[in-house]
Amino acid sequence: MQFGKREIGRTGVHVTEYGFGGAPLGNLYAPIAEDEARGLLTDAWEAGFRYFDTAPYYGFGLSERRFGDALRGLPWQEAVVSTKVGRLIRPDRGPNPDREKFIDAAPFRSDYDYSYDGVMRSHEDSLQRLGIDRVDILFLHDIGPVTHGAAAHPALFRQAMEGGYRALDELRRNGDVKAIGLGVNEWQVCEEAMDHGRWDVFLLAGRYTLLEQTALDSFLPRCQRENASIVIGGPFNSGILATGPVAGATYDYEPAPAAILDRVRRIESVCKAHDVPLAAAALRFPLTHPSVAAVIPGMSARNHLQRNLQLIGQTIPAGLWSDLKSEGLLRDDAPVPQD
Repeated sequence: MQFGKREIGRTGVHVTEYGFGGAPLGNLYAPIAEDEARGLLTDAWEAGFRYFDTAPYYGFGLSERRFGDALRGLPWQEAVVSTKVGRLIRPDRGPNPDREKFIDAAPFRSDYDYSYDGVMRSHEDSLQRLGIDRVDILFLHDIGPVTHGAAAHPALFRQAMEGGYRALDELRRNGDVKAIGLGVNEWQVCEEAMDHGRWDVFLLAGRYTLLEQTALDSFLPRCQRENASIVIGGPFNSGILATGPVAGATYDYEPAPAAILDRVRRIESVCKAHDVPLAAAALRFPLTHPSVAAVIPGMSARNHLQRNLQLIGQTIPAGLWSDLKSEGLLRDDAPVPQD
């Protein structure tokens, strides 16, 4: 499949409109065999994916290592690779609740560190795990009051803006990376960060999707004004827009509440009336916004890749979007595909 490409801000970095989100390759909630991980990434490359996103936190280095092992066997210089900073991975054999999330994780823990030195060390550590000589985009990972709590956020945010941003900006100015941004689950902290520095791109997970568009209130318009790009992670809101409102459906990595199940049920009904899979609409919708450069679904198996390719190629009639708006299921000011 031939994917279009879009520029990240004004950096000269062009990513494929659909990329590969790397959290599942850290054994997020389910183990993946090494040969399956390598095969999945190779198949994704052959299918046309050229943008790959990972993070130290995903499996405590496992996702980065798997990406590097696969990419080094390919003409990886053609790829755009992003990873994240803000956590340092350290040995720790003690009990760790995060290791319940990443199955069979190595005996490490991740410590938040948004300081200048922490960001510089994290970048170097990622290059070693990846085994390649560059990363194109660095995201400051999981900063914000929802993640850290209202009491802890101010001090951590100050450290990130005073120390972490200085390191990221230096890496960008020196040419060690080509773009910098935040990788978060809350758009409000991105807007807060825009008051403290010049950012090229924000990886926003789950907050501009077929299910919710509050980022249109102020954040996305500001990105347009300041030429900052958006990478959409979690386009299925951690599951429910892929599975539909079935028993056990997840939203934001938790069992979906009744109100979310009901709203998705109504969205799915409109999609069915147009003979369009819910997941196809979920993958297509975010790309219509002019600030969105890429959508990066996570995949943990080759059949997931094949399914996503089918969904990406799905024809979606314009009437689906107008019906969603007329029923109050999509904001009136949300850009929608015109084809």
